[in-house]
Amino acid sequence: MQTLYTIDSMSGEVKPGEPLSILNKKLDQTRSLFTYLVYFITEVARYSETAAKHRAAKNLPTAEDLSVNTKIAGNQILWKIVETPGFNAAVAEYKLKHIMDVDFLKKIYLQLAASEEYKEYIEVQSREKKPEKEILEYIFSTLLLPNEDFISHLEEHFINWDDDAEMMEQLVLNFIQKPSSYDFGPVLSKEKLEFAKSLLQTTIEKSEVTLELIKPKLKNWDADRIAALDLIILQMGICEFLFFETIPTKVTINEYIDLAKEYSTVQSGQFVNGLLDNIHKELTLENKIHKKSHKNSTL
Repeated sequence: MQTLYTIDSMSGEVKPGEPLSILNKKLDQTRSLFTYLVYFITEVARYSETAAKHRAAKNLPTAEDLSVNTKIAGNQILWKIVETPGFNAAVAEYKLKHIMDVDFLKKIYLQLAASEEYKEYIEVQSREKKPEKEILEYIFSTLLLPNEDFISHLEEHFINWDDDAEMMEQLVLNFIQKPSSYDFGPVLSKEKLEFAKSLLQTTIEKSEVTLELIKPKLKNWDADRIAALDLIILQMGICEFLFFETIPTKVTINEYIDLAKEYSTVQSGQFVNGLLDNIHKELTLENKIHKKSHKNSTL
């Protein structure tokens, strides 16, 4: 969707291969942003060792300075992440160490160290999976995401943050729960990437076909007056109806309604719902929709 919107916003003729190039670039931006968010969390946790060294190196360290608790630096989930195949390679590939603001990192660590959640975490000597995960979630969900300075930092270095923010939140939290579920390689599996490419190409190639189906349903609306993103969403949905036989039509309608609500205007969800449902009924009556049957499915 974002790729199609970028293409729609471009001036001049789109060169052969350019849509796929844009898609790959956007997927790469998503991978870079996800890796950085995970990297920042791990660096906050590992900063406890840096803080301990700095305090111990004082001219006249106190007993407290010499006994800084560094339990979080040995967090089991943290080390699963650090040892995940491809993590360090991705950090190096995107030069993420150069993006890191060390002063801000220290500031976040000090907030963590002062929190009741952290004090409760380090008081327990054992390493149960639940608290190991919860302290990393706390860093991300409570200390980073609501922090305006952190969001400004992300916006400065990642142009896709605004578009990907909600997805990133869910991806990172899911990853903390199951750090072995992602190896920091390509964002999409080969199968999903092929689907994305196919949907992109089909939506572009069948643009005139889908517009001819949309225009008669607009009544008093001119196609040029519709939000560009709504039109793209409608065209993608129609392409799934007609050319992707394994995707149930109800799944298509629900997913594109959600996209319209999330990314377009306030009225877009209802607008897309009405038109897709109308076009779906018309195509069904004309016997133009042919889907493979799915076992245990009522769609």
